[in-house]
Amino acid sequence: MIRSMTGFASVDIEHPMVALSVTLRSVNHRHLDLHVRLPSPLLALESRLRAQVQQQLTRGRVELNVSAQFVQRGGLEVEVNEALVERLSVALDRVRASGLSIADLTAGDLLHLPRALEFKEAASDADVASRPDVIEVVTGAVAQALDELITMRSTEGEYLLVDLDSRCVLVSDLIAKLETSAARAKGDLETRLSDRIGEMVGEIEVDHGAVAQEIVKFVARSDIDEEIVRLKGHLAHWRTIVDDNLACGRRLDFLLQEMNREINTVGSKAEGLEVSELIVSAKAELERLREQVQNVE
Repeated sequence: MIRSMTGFASVDIEHPMVALSVTLRSVNHRHLDLHVRLPSPLLALESRLRAQVQQQLTRGRVELNVSAQFVQRGGLEVEVNEALVERLSVALDRVRASGLSIADLTAGDLLHLPRALEFKEAASDADVASRPDVIEVVTGAVAQALDELITMRSTEGEYLLVDLDSRCVLVSDLIAKLETSAARAKGDLETRLSDRIGEMVGEIEVDHGAVAQEIVKFVARSDIDEEIVRLKGHLAHWRTIVDDNLACGRRLDFLLQEMNREINTVGSKAEGLEVSELIVSAKAELERLREQVQNVE
């Protein structure tokens, strides 16, 4: 699966207790480098939000910013002891039923009744932030932002895949040409050596069988069949990796290192101007692939 490491997402959510704004930005990075910025009342959620992001993203420099505007409340909250008021009302009804005339309870009466009213400080922003429903809103907003970011990274990854596939086709063609050109150069080298040795020995009696063996040994040093087989195997493995559902940027980067190593070995062994030109072209395409893979998660 090819996903880019660059993306952006923004989510705004209104809740009766808080207005939230969540933004996620990501750019290229060798590993996952996560930076989280939270307002003071939400700092207790940092580890939870970090884990939430790390479950979804594996690579890139990611910035998570959460801003919160808590609803302004008065300095005091008043709570009525409803159970006590109800019991008083029932008691008054019984008194009225006995024939006595008693007025109904008023708000002023409650002020004079012990424990009928309770005055306390309004909940702080930190208290509101610790409420389960507020925590659920925050984590939900981050989850929504993550979904949008991943969608954007996946869309850009589709464009990256098209470019990577086209360059892999070029590399595959170059490897095929290398195989053909190197085989031809190998035959030419053997012919040149035989001719040259024949000119040098002239009429001298030599063991032609031994000379032929030495020529074969020398020419075998330029054989690149093993390297070509490994290069083809790496290209097949490339397709397996990009078709996988896991993040693949690091694996592709490592695979390109192996392919570069094989190409360098081919360049040191194979003979011929055409082979040298193909080696240069292959190295250039592998470098372009490496540059693009730096954008892959």
